[in-house]
Amino acid sequence: MKKIITSILFLLSILSVFSQDLYRARTDGNVDSVYAGINLPDAYKGDSVIIGVTDWGFDYTHPNFYDTSMTRYRILRAWDQFRTAGPAPDGFSYGTELIGRDQLLAAQCDTSNIYGHHYHGTHVAGIAAGSGAGTAYRGVAPNAELIFCSFIPNEQSVIDAFEWMYDVAQQEHKRLVINMSWGLYWMDNFEGTGPVGQKMQELSDLGVVFVTSGGNNGDEKFHLSHPFEGDTIHTRMMFPAENGSDDYWGASISMTNSAGKPFATSFNIRNTQYEILAATPFYQTSDGNRYEESFLAIGTDTVFYNVEIISSDESGRPKVRLRVKKKNNTAWRMCLSFTAQEGTFHAWNVAELTTGVGNWGGTFKKITLPNWVNGDCQYGTGAPANVQCAITVAAHKSGTSTDSTWTPGDICYFSSYGPTIDGRDKPDISAPGYEVCSSVSSYADESISATQSIVYEGRTYKFAKLSGTSMSSPFTTGVVALMLQANPTATPQDIKQALIYSATKDSLTEARGMVRFGHGKVNALQAILNILYHVGTQEFECSSKLYTIFPNPTNDELFISTPNNDGNTTFTVYDISGKLLQKGNVCQGVTRISLQDYPSGCYIVRIVNGKYIQTEKIIKSK
Repeated sequence: MKKIITSILFLLSILSVFSQDLYRARTDGNVDSVYAGINLPDAYKGDSVIIGVTDWGFDYTHPNFYDTSMTRYRILRAWDQFRTAGPAPDGFSYGTELIGRDQLLAAQCDTSNIYGHHYHGTHVAGIAAGSGAGTAYRGVAPNAELIFCSFIPNEQSVIDAFEWMYDVAQQEHKRLVINMSWGLYWMDNFEGTGPVGQKMQELSDLGVVFVTSGGNNGDEKFHLSHPFEGDTIHTRMMFPAENGSDDYWGASISMTNSAGKPFATSFNIRNTQYEILAATPFYQTSDGNRYEESFLAIGTDTVFYNVEIISSDESGRPKVRLRVKKKNNTAWRMCLSFTAQEGTFHAWNVAELTTGVGNWGGTFKKITLPNWVNGDCQYGTGAPANVQCAITVAAHKSGTSTDSTWTPGDICYFSSYGPTIDGRDKPDISAPGYEVCSSVSSYADESISATQSIVYEGRTYKFAKLSGTSMSSPFTTGVVALMLQANPTATPQDIKQALIYSATKDSLTEARGMVRFGHGKVNALQAILNILYHVGTQEFECSSKLYTIFPNPTNDELFISTPNNDGNTTFTVYDISGKLLQKGNVCQGVTRISLQDYPSGCYIVRIVNGKYIQTEKIIKSK
């Protein structure tokens, strides 16, 4: 059995014994006020919205994924990319798709993967949409439906997961929000415009909302930056902590410079007086793309490393990834040297695991010699947290109340700093992420200290406390599901802006600033009020329309016309509060929609055909 402790979970989710429970998090985020329908046209719990969770460690049998009456099973499908039994989803050639309750319950859980049988995905999904299964630990959107993907950690598999989730949501004719409680500093590129970022933007344009954790490197000085002017700098590379992982290999150093500005780097080993014992050549990004595996020999011992060079990525930046296998010789100093004629240089030092998912940092350290530099804790967001369209979430402690006094919670020590290296504000917002109690997989290899256990159909299921931006992200994902139920026509940009504009600001958010809290703390009630009543009507217009909707204004009837319809087109009609009034299929030629029973006012008609979405505002006159 693999020894995998909680501290090495993606984004360092941390087991806890304190009392910042999920119900306190709901209070902190004003979620219970949404359940009560305070100042709202209805109460919202995520109905008719799908939450997609990309993660590892899913327990398909956990009662937290039934509804609150324990009768309706809410997981629609799962794609286990590691499972070899098949069949794969339509259009893909690997993994196994499980469809419906019977297949999911028969499979029980995802297969052993990069974390063995773990519990993180079950915890994350429970925060976003758990019913609570009779406990106090109900998730934010307990009526939402769920789809899970246990994904292989490479760019194409991530892209495939997103595409599959979108296809499922289209088949179900429901809005989709995807949660990503993970992050990798080597994936995509440093501006979030690589293949993963491009796919996220493409699907965002089609209506998918993406929410991601902001990172858990906090005050760790794992980042280094320097404005080059033809000089050379040096730093000591401290290996990230092993944290008991059997998969630990060493350190991964990701580096880049300004677009179009090449640089060179050398890995060198020094003694306690910092005299060089062995050194690699300076690897030049101007020499073109390259990959090399090699070693440095010192006496009878060796240090293995590999280096990957990309002379120009999608953003035009040169990129190097150096991986160094750890040695325990305390007399050696692992050091790095960098040089360039110009440009603003960045580097990140994170753990390298054989499974490819290391993401916690190690320090860059200055010594008292000329041109040696320290690391810092800035620019702490990796992929996909640096993608523009993503809602990137920091973590804070839930506030506490005594009598009539509310004490706001501070930022969590582990929550990573922004901004992005191209100067964009990240994180976007903060949510509760400290000591959050939620469901964990009953099939996990690890022994888990439970806050509460329940028995369902003869099996014991646990709820446990974890901390991390892995927890604050699904909290926000659940809030997004409530918002999409309230206004199904809202675009992903509408959702993001509503969260930002309605965010709670207090003395702590003002003191810590954008680089820690983003625009403030998630406020579900105010976000829903914003998305219901303050979304501009110009955003309902389409620049290119395949379908003609007429007449507008209208009295009792509305018509949809198209000369070329493939039979897979649907329409939905909503009132301006976001309530679904009717839905149906768009026929070849002209489709008639009756508005006779509706009062005069503004309505929204949404037409979906595959990846095409057309949304228009319709006025019904008296």
